[in-house]
Amino acid sequence: MGDIEIRDDRAAGRLEAVADGEVVGRIEYFPLDAPERALVPVHTIVEPAHEGKGIAGSLARELYAVAARESSVVAPLCPYVVKWAERHPDEAPAAGPELIRAAKEWLAAHPERF
Repeated sequence: MGDIEIRDDRAAGRLEAVADGEVVGRIEYFPLDAPERALVPVHTIVEPAHEGKGIAGSLARELYAVAARESSVVAPLCPYVVKWAERHPDEAPAAGPELIRAAKEWLAAHPERF
């Protein structure tokens, strides 16, 4: 397997890990504008043949980097990203409870999205 490229498909709400032209993992997310700008990851998926190679962690790290570049925060609803953030507090600032609540409300109002 060659190098992993991570690309942000904002229109589709996916941060994708690509190896040799194939999407081998992704974080599905949505942007939130209120109460503050945030990226909200909902699912992290790595193709079975590519598990155990650090792809999910690379995706989580890049999601936080994208948010930082955009002066935004990450409000994780995805269990993997929540655990990753707990293990990497220096790279993953915690989102406040009001933001997490707003993210959950948005998700509940848009069940067709995920």
